[in-house]
Amino acid sequence: MDLFAQRVAVLATMHRKEEAIAPLLQAELDIKTIVPADFNTDRFGTFTREVKRTGDQLAAARLKAQAGMQRLGATLGLASEGSFGPHPAIPYLPCNRELVVLIDATHDLEIVGYDFSIDTNYRHQVVDSLDAALAFAQQAKFPTHGLVVMPTADQPDPDAMAQNIVKGIVTESALRDAVQPLLQRQGCAHLETDMRAMVNPTRMQAIARATQDLIRKLRCLCPRCGTPGFDVGDRKPGLPCGLCYAPTALTLTAVYQCQTCGFTQDVLYPDGIELADPAQCQYCNP
Repeated sequence: MDLFAQRVAVLATMHRKEEAIAPLLQAELDIKTIVPADFNTDRFGTFTREVKRTGDQLAAARLKAQAGMQRLGATLGLASEGSFGPHPAIPYLPCNRELVVLIDATHDLEIVGYDFSIDTNYRHQVVDSLDAALAFAQQAKFPTHGLVVMPTADQPDPDAMAQNIVKGIVTESALRDAVQPLLQRQGCAHLETDMRAMVNPTRMQAIARATQDLIRKLRCLCPRCGTPGFDVGDRKPGLPCGLCYAPTALTLTAVYQCQTCGFTQDVLYPDGIELADPAQCQYCNP
């Protein structure tokens, strides 16, 4: 069954995320996307920390989508939310976890597409000279990617610090204008990459990949009731070692589950491999 063709979805964004999301949904699922005018998503949290994010990553995206739906009286809503930080297994590598959530009030569905990548320019640094600021900018893919300049975090007045945050810096002259007053006033400045989508093409690509994952899930129908979003709900370890055949921690079975009727289906070897590399075996490689 096609629940989404020729429907209109409200995309809650103020950072031009429709550029990554809308063309894919239109081409692949015939969903038309509209963006509410003057819709402030910063109230749900900002990367520059003036506003603490509302709940976790998914909760914030959900609230944005619901607010957009309420604004325009729509039954289909979309929102995305990004998270940046050290890689969970390789701490010195920065990573980006991106999600795009679709909420369908008509059919009581919530389906989420994800992307996880180390392809990000996310970084930050305190500099004490203009030369250091320019060197940081070069490493951060500037000027195709925007920068943020602010006072250092140890300033005594948080409100004053927030008022001095300069975002969306995409020219060298603007970078100089933002950094020099801070250097003169306090001898240093905090620089970080601007992770908002409209000034970060690398992040925009991650949002597009998360949208593609959402589309994949929307096309995956429950074998029992036909509801979209039939996807992996759990993974069971036990993939045998290719040398000694002992079970490893790698996935042997993926359990697909329908969020509507609860039907589950086990799928062996979901990652396309039937034997694990002995390097992953606790017996062959203790």
